Amino acid sequence: MPITFYEDYASRPGTTGNTGSSAELKYKVTGSSDALAINALVASSTSATYGALVRGDFTIEPMHVDTVNPGQCIWAVTVHYVPPTSPSASDSDPATFDFDTGGGTQHIMASIGTVGAYGTGSNVADNGNLIGVTNDNVEGVDVTVPMYSFSETHYLADSVVNDTYKGKLYALTGKTNNATFRGCAVGECLFLGASGSKRSGEKWEITFKFAASPNKTGLTIGAITGIAKKGWEYLWIRYAPTPLGTLKIMGKKPIAVYVEKVYDVGNFGDLGI
Repeated sequence: MPITFYEDYASRPGTTGNTGSSAELKYKVTGSSDALAINALVASSTSATYGALVRGDFTIEPMHVDTVNPGQCIWAVTVHYVPPTSPSASDSDPATFDFDTGGGTQHIMASIGTVGAYGTGSNVADNGNLIGVTNDNVEGVDVTVPMYSFSETHYLADSVVNDTYKGKLYALTGKTNNATFRGCAVGECLFLGASGSKRSGEKWEITFKFAASPNKTGLTIGAITGIAKKGWEYLWIRYAPTPLGTLKIMGKKPIAVYVEKVYDVGNFGDLGI
């Protein structure tokens, strides 16, 4: 016998007031002694909204149950409609952000430009902006360079943090951005990896770590101009022995500049943040 589902005459009582609005829709269901079947029918056949209200829980009460004659069974159903609620912090992603612009240390072999050279006559040689030139070496110097490190902590559901997603985090570690990311141009941001933890019944807490270094264009080293490098590319200089000054002291000058790609690129969109 088919299940019959109809709205009861006492349906649709409601309240309106300072504490909020609500409504109840009441139904009668006949034709089955199976409570699970009745529950599934109510879930699929009642409206998800009632005016500005949304469906909340519902109750199913047996008025008459006869397993031998299911056609004589009667169930009373009450569906409650309540005001919609905003997502709570546990349902959303209450991300936290940290950053540090303290800078990093880099050993450089050439300056931006030589602003002064002092000595006796023509013995003050042009070193091509190289720092600490000796007969057989260029010593260079350690300097503080722009370095922007930042981290983000996000709270992600189990359905997101599966083995495939963890594999993406692993694959992206040590890669630079192939598109603009958090205000960084292509090649400026390096993903340093992620760490995560989870307590039973809660979301995953995952911290993503990044470092940023600016792209450079128009660099000049000695007589070599027009040098460009992305933030995480590696620049190195090839030197040649060169007599310096009128005393023919042997030193070194840059004869070539190389820019090397040492990090692969990745799609940071796969981070899902």
